[in-house]
Amino acid sequence: MDHHLKLPISSKQLLKQLDEWNIVYKHFTHKPLISVNESKIIQEKLFGINKDNGHIKNLYLRDKKKNNILFVAHQDAIINLKLLAENINVGRLSFGSHERLMENLGVLPGAVSPFAMINGVKNNVTIFLDSKLKSYKNIFAHPLENNQTLEIKFDQLEKFFKKIYVTPYWTDL
Repeated sequence: MDHHLKLPISSKQLLKQLDEWNIVYKHFTHKPLISVNESKIIQEKLFGINKDNGHIKNLYLRDKKKNNILFVAHQDAIINLKLLAENINVGRLSFGSHERLMENLGVLPGAVSPFAMINGVKNNVTIFLDSKLKSYKNIFAHPLENNQTLEIKFDQLEKFFKKIYVTPYWTDL
């Protein structure tokens, strides 16, 4: 991870903001995690096993009109980009570059999460969530840096979206 690269909003600033907004979360620190597979290795040890826990994966995508999209689904969801594009009614989807990820969501690869919408909202990024996530009580997401994870209840995540004036869209995979 390029530590010399300054994030527009640091984890520390985000946590301070969440506290000011009275958004409730549990904060965990761990070694930097790049992938879902790496995360899975520590999940049980760190967070315990709980069927109410929704561990997520976050895809930064662009359609052919250059619209930026953040798609959030359960870590085990199988995502077919062609089908997803049809479901959310956009043209062909592809993965956004690391440069665009930093430019539009203000995070490095491996740290993408719904919290990145605090930057994404200023850059017209649209967030879509897999409807299946509604069945989990707790969501686990990086607070803009991948050496930390927040456990947050859905209503608190929705409160966060309201505070930053983001309307998340729900879709089926």
